[in-house]
Amino acid sequence: MNHYRYRFFLQPKYFELLLAMLYELPFEAYEENAEWLDAYLPENQYDETIAHTLEQLQEHLPFRYEREEIAYRNWNTEWEANFRPVQVENFCGVRADFHPPMPEVRHELIINPKMAFGTGHHETTWMMLKMMQTLPLAGAKVLDYGCGTGILAILAARLGASIIDAVDIEAEAYHNTLENSQINNVDNIQVLHGTLDNVLDSGYNIILANINRNVILDSMAALHTKLLRNGVLLISGILQTDIPIIVQHADNFRFTIDEKLQKGNWACLKLLK
Repeated sequence: MNHYRYRFFLQPKYFELLLAMLYELPFEAYEENAEWLDAYLPENQYDETIAHTLEQLQEHLPFRYEREEIAYRNWNTEWEANFRPVQVENFCGVRADFHPPMPEVRHELIINPKMAFGTGHHETTWMMLKMMQTLPLAGAKVLDYGCGTGILAILAARLGASIIDAVDIEAEAYHNTLENSQINNVDNIQVLHGTLDNVLDSGYNIILANINRNVILDSMAALHTKLLRNGVLLISGILQTDIPIIVQHADNFRFTIDEKLQKGNWACLKLLK
């Protein structure tokens, strides 16, 4: 699927505020630069109301923007050209198959990202990886909701999870997770193409959800139902400014906040049922 890249030009001090505003729109990935902020929109999510909404936002925040269509093949090339190994302390390392091994980490993941999100470069994925080292994953039943490259599901398998379901609405993510599972010699991940409604199973000990604020809020009730009592919901893809609304919504479903991690403008929360 092609994407539109919206490049927003504004002072970096306003990046966090703009990101919070953009979460009301169907952008699925963001990338910060010293001089601009990029937001990526799937081609099938575009409609005329987006331009109108951005015009309204410009009345409150000083920015200008450019829109460019990014072909699937060009995105692939861009990922490969810019993908560098990532290390989460000495716990986990992430590299592509064309990088040399990383013997200094306990768990090495080989991720060829293609079109899917999730390489450890973004603060949200990095924090999810870091937080997973303290989760009780040995023998656990796990759901990776919005699996992207499959990176979290693969790490869960390495940490001893016995049953792992991974689901993503994007076909590219579905195929990428299958490919990366094979590359990492992981055979206990069931990959589903679809939404949370396509996950018919329940009784999960742990659910991993690195998506975005709106999807997490909309899915909170279903995620609560799919978790066992005392289960863990680990979420990211949310800004620090989103924490109050996430906490309020989680409290409505009797989740408690057990742990919080912040990196840059982003946050990762561990919720207990």
